[in-house]
Amino acid sequence: MQDALLCYCRAGFEPELAAELTERAALAGIAGYARANRDDGYLLFHGECGDALASALPWNALVFARQKMVLIADVAAPDPRDRMAPVLAALEGRGRYGELWMEHPDSDFGKPLSGLARSFGNALRPVLRARGFLSARDEPRLPRLHVCFVAGDRVLLGRSQPADSAPWPLGIPRLRLHAGAPSRSALKLEEALLSLLGERERQALLKPGMRAADLGAAPGGWTWVLTRHHLRVAAIDNGPLQAQLHDTGLVEHLRADGFRWSPDAPLDWMVCDMVEQPRRVASRMATWFREGWCRHAIFNLKLPMKQRWQETRRCLDLFADEAGAPLTIRARQLYHDREEITVFATI
Repeated sequence: MQDALLCYCRAGFEPELAAELTERAALAGIAGYARANRDDGYLLFHGECGDALASALPWNALVFARQKMVLIADVAAPDPRDRMAPVLAALEGRGRYGELWMEHPDSDFGKPLSGLARSFGNALRPVLRARGFLSARDEPRLPRLHVCFVAGDRVLLGRSQPADSAPWPLGIPRLRLHAGAPSRSALKLEEALLSLLGERERQALLKPGMRAADLGAAPGGWTWVLTRHHLRVAAIDNGPLQAQLHDTGLVEHLRADGFRWSPDAPLDWMVCDMVEQPRRVASRMATWFREGWCRHAIFNLKLPMKQRWQETRRCLDLFADEAGAPLTIRARQLYHDREEITVFATI
């Protein structure tokens, strides 16, 4: 039995993910250490037992992990003429799986492996089914098998539970920028709603006619996403909005400073993607909850170049402490984020 987790992350953020996993594992009473190289787009986190680590480090609680799975085997240097035999040998006696995902790190060195992973998967899938390792049809009640090529001569095999992992290969939701979106930032809010809220939460918390504020709205990417859910939006920014947003009849543009403006009456939602020091943003977001100005929020925290996990933890702790009420808080570095994380909070 392997003693490690395999996690994917944004290339360049391996140290942040390593620091997060190490600290969270220690708080759970589990000693562990990470093996990672910067820009690999993945890491291995070793501990006393892979299943114990998976239980102590739930995917929904992780900030810098796009995907999390228990490592089954590290198949090194397979013969290019017969890559399948060592993979099948490693899977022998390791259970049955409901789905096969062929993957590669989302990094400069990993992306060229996509063709190899795809072609190998086409050959591997029927063999796994013939041997009973893989269900005949996708079965979400069974664990998922990940076959990740990290090099032409090295394959990492992982096992994830669908309820405790990202629902997309590589942990990346495939979103396309709509032609009518004012900016690419719209993808960040669309991904946040998919990644940080469950389906039932989206249905309950995003109802037509709800009222929202978008702080630092210009040119209107996040406002545009909210209007597509038929929310009424106060767009707060001294800059201009895309003209078509006014045609929806759902947007009121208020030229004001997003750090100073407050609503006359409580709102359902507040969203914020302002470029500012993360602790200042966290404190202002806490004020919105403390004063009862909103019930739900999504906001971004722009991170410094160094000690990004430490700053993330400080900002989330500050936000929770200053909010003045118990909140449900989830945070993650999304695929469409860069040097930032996105936070969802709800009363």
